[in-house]
Amino acid sequence: MLKEHGFVRVGCVVPELKIADIEFNVNEIIKQTKIASENKVQILCFPELSITGYSCADLFHQDILIEKTIKALQTILNETKDINTILIVGAPIRANNQLFNTAVVMQKGEILGIVPKTYIPNYQEFYESRWFTSSKNIIKHEIELFDRTIPFDTNILFRDKENKEICFGVEICEDLWVVNPPSNSHTLNGATMIFNLSASNTILGKSEYRENLVKMQSAKTISGYIYTSAGINESTSDLVFSGQAIICENGNILTQNKEFDFNSNMIFTEIDVKRLINDRQKNISYMQSSETQKEYKEIDICILDEVESLSREYTKTPFVPTNDKKKITVCSEILNIQSYALARRLKAINFPKVIVGISGGLDSCLAFLVAVKACEILNMDKKNIIAITMPGFGTSDRTLQNAKKIIHEYGTTFKEIDIKKVCEQHFEDIEQPKDKFDITYENAQARERTQILMDIANKEGGIVLGTGDLSELALGWCTYNGDHMSMYGINCSIPKTLVKYLIKYIADTSDDNIRETLYSILETPISPELLPLDNNQISQLTEKEVGPYVLNDFFLYHFFRYGGAPSKILLLASETFKDEYTIQEIKEKLELFIKRFFTQQFKRNCIPDGPKVGTVSLSPRGDLRMPSEAEYKMWML
Repeated sequence: MLKEHGFVRVGCVVPELKIADIEFNVNEIIKQTKIASENKVQILCFPELSITGYSCADLFHQDILIEKTIKALQTILNETKDINTILIVGAPIRANNQLFNTAVVMQKGEILGIVPKTYIPNYQEFYESRWFTSSKNIIKHEIELFDRTIPFDTNILFRDKENKEICFGVEICEDLWVVNPPSNSHTLNGATMIFNLSASNTILGKSEYRENLVKMQSAKTISGYIYTSAGINESTSDLVFSGQAIICENGNILTQNKEFDFNSNMIFTEIDVKRLINDRQKNISYMQSSETQKEYKEIDICILDEVESLSREYTKTPFVPTNDKKKITVCSEILNIQSYALARRLKAINFPKVIVGISGGLDSCLAFLVAVKACEILNMDKKNIIAITMPGFGTSDRTLQNAKKIIHEYGTTFKEIDIKKVCEQHFEDIEQPKDKFDITYENAQARERTQILMDIANKEGGIVLGTGDLSELALGWCTYNGDHMSMYGINCSIPKTLVKYLIKYIADTSDDNIRETLYSILETPISPELLPLDNNQISQLTEKEVGPYVLNDFFLYHFFRYGGAPSKILLLASETFKDEYTIQEIKEKLELFIKRFFTQQFKRNCIPDGPKVGTVSLSPRGDLRMPSEAEYKMWML
């Protein structure tokens, strides 16, 4: 079940509606509630004044409309008393000689609380203060309905009895548009979700504005924001309504509907409240507000743990841009961060030469391309980049030729230094059998390459540019004081899946010769090439040792970015990769990831400087202060 992992299935409906036809509207609310219940939606929100219709205008002064609304609420309660879904519907409610525009929260035949609207628009096309009063004018914070005393206030939070992190507040339409929305206070006092019942008409550009408003409020409050607005059937006289519905989590739209639909339409997905709480906990500025001083009434709710599978989809490559329209912008920004960071470092140390080892693989290729761009930024001669290929016992002809081609295509200084002879001498010196293909055999080559780079850097008055990536740092897949070391680690926060994406982007925007070479590099199996070849083919495949990088990057993102428990990560990965890997395979790779992540911290504690690019960075000076001796047993599945 998903509740234990912090998931709540929420939904919103833009219902088919007839203005002032309460019977029709109530029947549609009940119908949509039953559909939601069949889909295991746990909290369902309808638009503002959804029982009567928002556009009733002076009809709100008619006794019959208000009295029928109360009877309609009783009908909804009766018809949904056996349904577990929590409903939030909009209704006009009289209290203390005043009429309020309210959200009525109900479950299993009982009204849990009523939240009145605070900010009443009365400008341009809006005349709400002609009919409704603000919650600021409430005299009593309770109301008698159906022989019960019901909380009637804006400062109400609805909190699950079992999982206290599942908690929501409500605001209505204009409340969101003001400088200090009620949801600011709701979330500071514990609400992880905000439901907004709205009736916002549409004009040119307003749909995009609303979308950005919801995204921004969700991001500012680190909350799930569920917004649903009145549909096309509300349109009358001069106003047109489009029926916009959005479910957002911490600034990211999870799902939204198609506007302008005369029929009822519903969207639903899961909000991950544990993820939200984790972000709030890490953001120490979050609670620094006087808003926390408000007094709140908390109402117990019961969210049944009956959702068995996620409807929400997760990308297999969370570090990689998912929006193709933004591909150019995102890739350009990443490469700018890397290249300008390197340019700044070169400027600070008086424009030295850049020494980079080129293997013909992905990481060194990206580091080399960034170095080229940094030289262009500084108007430095590309000959100041000394690109060195160092073939060893496992170097394939393919990678060697690709390394040479990419160096020559960009016109940088080229050196080829074969390390086999010196490694054989080293093996003899330390009494290492030449045919013993163990970790010593492998690491001796990696350290020899680093020694060559460092010594040439001294000789040429340059710096060694590191090539290792974020995924390798997370797994400790680097030789201590070998490829682990440099003067500047340019790829230190670029995971393997993103390295491939960036190289493909550069290939797609390059001329034919460069494109051909880059595509060949992209298609080359990932390998350190430290073990002898098998019929001139690469025999050592990294992903056989540490697991597929697509899985490792997925684990890293959810483990480090959101502090996800391994059981939750296993759930997400099992759903996301169900067509590619079995649960057992994912479990084995996840446990391997966790073990390596913990036991290899000592390598990360002494990594060189390098630019932070995304939200995940493992630098001991920035984002990860972790003991090298920490036990990992508690994280094993």
